[in-house]
Amino acid sequence: MSQTRHVPVMLQRCLDLLAPALRRPGAVVVDCTLGLGGHSEALLTQFPEVRLIALDRDKEALRLSGERLARFGDRATLVHAVYDELPAVLDRLGVPRVDGVLFDLGVSSMQLDEADRGFAYAQDAPLDMRMDQTTGMSAAEVLNTYPPGELVRILRAYGEEKQAKRIVSAIVREREKEPFSNSARLVELIRDALPQAAKRTGGNPAKRTFQALRIEVNGELTVLEHAIPAAVAALRVGGRIAVLSYHSLEDRLVKQVFAAGAANTAPPGLPVVPEQYQPRLKLLTRGAELPTDEEVAQNRRAAPARLRAAERIREDIA
Repeated sequence: MSQTRHVPVMLQRCLDLLAPALRRPGAVVVDCTLGLGGHSEALLTQFPEVRLIALDRDKEALRLSGERLARFGDRATLVHAVYDELPAVLDRLGVPRVDGVLFDLGVSSMQLDEADRGFAYAQDAPLDMRMDQTTGMSAAEVLNTYPPGELVRILRAYGEEKQAKRIVSAIVREREKEPFSNSARLVELIRDALPQAAKRTGGNPAKRTFQALRIEVNGELTVLEHAIPAAVAALRVGGRIAVLSYHSLEDRLVKQVFAAGAANTAPPGLPVVPEQYQPRLKLLTRGAELPTDEEVAQNRRAAPARLRAAERIREDIA
């Protein structure tokens, strides 16, 4: 298991955005998506006083990044948890507020590169796709048991797949002959089901279906809906949050939470805006920032990345 292959996306930009909050004495930063520990290692190295709390639902990722971060000793606390469990994790650790939060959403390099996890459509593997392999339904179970209407909904909502009905008809027909177990059969079925014009656009024709299945299996958007507001709530005033998204559904969710936090909620026409209506957040990025062409050339997985960041500028007032 080589750790050199893991290139953290938009690393320096994330560090620069979080830096003003992490230079405070006793600063605590949370890496909500530890993965192979690339961002965490850089945070601990660049900010030698900072304490890190890192979450991941994947036990193998925790084991590998634990080895990578061992030299930082008790400055790093690694926790087996899904990132919407952040409030409970902080409570358990006795940390009321944090100075920085980083999310690097999507599938980690390790999960894509380990053939037997079934995330990648480019190689044949069991259709699993669970980030935490100790719990929940696999992608194969979703394909073999969900009603057709539900599969169509998932492909449209999570994969933005225009040919969802056509693909699902083929899946239902095939699963009656034999349940799905491996990715190659699904990739072939999708290729056969799509009209010629649809095959010519947007890379591998199975990409959108695999994305949709992964989001469903891991409850990613539901988790994110809870996790981003919880992370904002955990920030002290002056604390900062940076979020890397990899598809429009994630980015839209992050944008909505940040925009709501940065909005003035006063009724129109007030001569002076009372404290409770004033914005809680200041946006640090103009829209979503994209990786540079140079970075994409070095790391193709950076291509779809969208980075948004915000600073907590006032407390909530009950």
